[in-house]
Amino acid sequence: MTSLKHLDLKSVPCPLNVVKIKLALEKLSKNEELIVELDKGEPEEMVLNNLIEMGCLFKQIKENEKFIKIKILNENKQ
Repeated sequence: MTSLKHLDLKSVPCPLNVVKIKLALEKLSKNEELIVELDKGEPEEMVLNNLIEMGCLFKQIKENEKFIKIKILNENKQ
């Protein structure tokens, strides 16, 4: 069974949002999912590019004119 954790990073500046996501992912167990809300624009670009570089699987699940919500699957832990 998959467990969900939530992280609201709206109004959190770059690169602090990337750091907070990395720390949250380190605390997750294998197959837990992290739901992240963050501002569009630079925060969105930095976070998504960083997740790609880290090899994380993620999916955008919501978007409006101000923020996006993504789901990140932590399948890298043993």
